[in-house]
Amino acid sequence: MNKSRLPTILVIDDEVRSQEALRRTLEEDFTVFTAGGAEDAQRIMEREFVHVVLCDQRMPGVSGVEFLKQVRSQWPDAVRIIISGYTDAEDIIAGINEAGIWQYVLKPWQPDQLLLILKSAAEMQRLQQENQRLSLELKTEAPTLKQRVDIKRNQAKAQFGLDRMARSADSPLNDIVKMIERIAPYDVSVLITGESGTGKELLARALHYRSDRADKAFVVENCGALPDQLLEAELFGHKRGAFTGAYEDRIGLFQQSDGGTIFLDEVGETSAAFQVKLLRVLQEGEIRPVGAPRPLSVDVRVLAATNRDLEEEVRAGRFREDLYYRLATLTLHLPALRERAADIPLIAAGILERGMKQLNRRVKGFTKEAMNCLSAYRWPGNVRELQNEILRMLTLAEGKDGSIWLGAELLSPRVLRAAVEEHEEVELGFLAGLDGGLKERMEQLEARVVKEALIRHRWNKTRAANELGLSRVGLRSKLSRYGLEKAE
Repeated sequence: MNKSRLPTILVIDDEVRSQEALRRTLEEDFTVFTAGGAEDAQRIMEREFVHVVLCDQRMPGVSGVEFLKQVRSQWPDAVRIIISGYTDAEDIIAGINEAGIWQYVLKPWQPDQLLLILKSAAEMQRLQQENQRLSLELKTEAPTLKQRVDIKRNQAKAQFGLDRMARSADSPLNDIVKMIERIAPYDVSVLITGESGTGKELLARALHYRSDRADKAFVVENCGALPDQLLEAELFGHKRGAFTGAYEDRIGLFQQSDGGTIFLDEVGETSAAFQVKLLRVLQEGEIRPVGAPRPLSVDVRVLAATNRDLEEEVRAGRFREDLYYRLATLTLHLPALRERAADIPLIAAGILERGMKQLNRRVKGFTKEAMNCLSAYRWPGNVRELQNEILRMLTLAEGKDGSIWLGAELLSPRVLRAAVEEHEEVELGFLAGLDGGLKERMEQLEARVVKEALIRHRWNKTRAANELGLSRVGLRSKLSRYGLEKAE
């Protein structure tokens, strides 16, 4: 995406290190402005259009809540997010409605989690603007608008359909896809398990858009990102005057998704006290907004996800058994990317195609060598890590667009090194079983070392020879001996 088209975010923190840490985390996905205090921030907002304001609570002179009240008054379209520790929770909760704070982020923040929250905020701001534009069009173009809404809905169904789940003919995902097709039409709770970054939210969206609720809302909440009181207000809503700072009624996410689906991510992170309240919703189909005199009925399908072993959590007494069985009427487990090695080429191709559109670059694809390394690496961060790696390769590739191949030399050192080591570990087992003598086995190991050095130095023989302590003549001799000359 062109840098000028990125959503804008204003980071306000009086600590320079915190500013820089946030900038590094956000600059690939946002145009980032930084300010050390309220006065600097106000001057920036007077000259720049800001989509999202991320403000630290503790600042000299004016607190984060007080400044966000000013922002709400002067720039109501900006999404307001505050970041602080548990010690400031009471002050923030007291002013959360008056300042119109959309989200409360706890320190120490996790980069992936924070980035997800801020991307959601930017998307919400974009949708708000689009909604305002469509509302104006409604007065004169109602039939046309309905057609556009139908198109948007169909696009969403296509975007999150099962065909977006890249998989090979023998992929372990094939059984999961068949299961989704069977269970999607039925209003039962589904628990999705798997490591972070495996695509649990994508799976939940596919379930929603294959169900009879596809025309209604799909709402997402990360349960691990908020303390209990804020999470309760976020999900169930609250009444005016329910607590200090509750200046107006707030509709919770369960009401917003009435008739549709709610996806509760990281449900295993919730406290025992909150689990009791969530259990009541699942049992009775009712929510009670904070401060409300009576409960409200809601018709919502609940999908939940966790990267924890909830059965073990139940045995350890950290998760309620009755809630577990309510959430896990059916369970779907997403395998880690290292268990789907055959899917990696397809997933990588899809990521590359989207990355080329995002970065406005065109390449031919991956070299065989690069794809072998991508397939051999174990990807502890799963699909999210693979996506970051491919975007890095695409950014670093040199040459004329349309004529570039992404080679193994563009891989980050940890991926290249780990991929080679993983491959060598397999080879070592193979070599140990050979009938040849020590010399023959050592030659095969030497060939591996020489090849790895060549890859890291982009097949520059002079550099590889220097690293290996060989002359160019000596290196050429080994390349000829081991058949390692790079094909054109």
